[in-house]
Amino acid sequence: MSQAVADPRLVNARSAPRKRLRLSWSDPRFRAFFWQVIIVGCVALIVWYLVRNTNQNLAARHIATGFGFLARVAGIPIGETLIPYNPALDTYGRALLIGVLNTLKVSAVGVVLATILGTLIGIGRLSGNWLLAKLTAFYVETLRDIPLLLQLLFWYTILQGLPAPRQAFHIGDAFYLTNRGMKLAVLNWDTAFGWAFLGFLAGIGGTVLWNRHARRRQEATGRPPLVWPVALVLMIGLPVAIWALMGAPFAVDKPVLRGFNFQGGLTLTPEYFALLIGLVTYTASYIAEIVRSGIQAVAKGQWEAAEALGLYRGLVLRKIVLPQALRVIIPPMTSQYLNLTKNSSLAVAIGYQDIVSIANTTLNQTGQAIEGIAIIMAVYLTISLSISLFMNWYNAHIALVER
Repeated sequence: MSQAVADPRLVNARSAPRKRLRLSWSDPRFRAFFWQVIIVGCVALIVWYLVRNTNQNLAARHIATGFGFLARVAGIPIGETLIPYNPALDTYGRALLIGVLNTLKVSAVGVVLATILGTLIGIGRLSGNWLLAKLTAFYVETLRDIPLLLQLLFWYTILQGLPAPRQAFHIGDAFYLTNRGMKLAVLNWDTAFGWAFLGFLAGIGGTVLWNRHARRRQEATGRPPLVWPVALVLMIGLPVAIWALMGAPFAVDKPVLRGFNFQGGLTLTPEYFALLIGLVTYTASYIAEIVRSGIQAVAKGQWEAAEALGLYRGLVLRKIVLPQALRVIIPPMTSQYLNLTKNSSLAVAIGYQDIVSIANTTLNQTGQAIEGIAIIMAVYLTISLSISLFMNWYNAHIALVER
């Protein structure tokens, strides 16, 4: 058995003694502690003064404070809701919840669409096709220089100029476009679809696990097992089998013209549609520049090495360049996602009832201005922190690990 020999220089080595805090201005730790106490004390004093002054002014004007108004009947008409709502029965709390859901609906869809559009435009700017490169450059330079509010008003005006329901643009009997919004045919939701969706999520999980197993087996044997047949069975076959076993319900709710408007189907109001188009096209112009700069940050030698192996440019972009560019793209992309979410508050200008619109109506009816503003701030703070936490986790997940 081999015996390790300790370095004699380190046998008697001891850590340096920790210096004690001295109550002297010459001690930098004492000075740092002193200034921190002073700053925290000043902040606490300012907060105390503001709270005291606000309470005195509210009491002098006999304005009640607190969030008890959330349990009162709202009486606010809301034209677009994701959950059932009756203004004659439901409370301000439920109305504000609908506002939060409406904000999330436009923000979540907008983030996905803006990412796809911005990525395509950013790649197009690097294209060797002169016409495509110039068109995408014109798109970016134009939309970035026009205020978002003007773009929202432009799209809303365009949608208001569409024909009435009786003269609607349509594709068959499943799609209608009018000045009252977009009408789409939609499946009637059944319990079987819920179980099939759970089966689809389980299939995604199984596919991820099989993909990891395939990678380990490839590293061990050099022969990668096929992943796509397993993914096809788990992500498509499993949900279809569950749906079939539960009776295979399939009923389509199609929009039908009755009187002066359509009934049935899925409705996308002009306000939502204009807000979504404006947010997506505006944010995509910034995302395009982020994607373009991220791709250009990857060393040119990566392209040359891949082309030397005979790989075509599309495969090189997907498999080699974009994965490396993501480490540059993700941090500024997070800011654009936050900007899109916060810019959705401009919906009040075109009549879309998001959290800002409903909260403004609530504080005008109840007089609870401070509470209403606090609710708006809390909602946007929660959404922004959630986006930041997720994007930071993803950025750390794809970061290079030094060995």
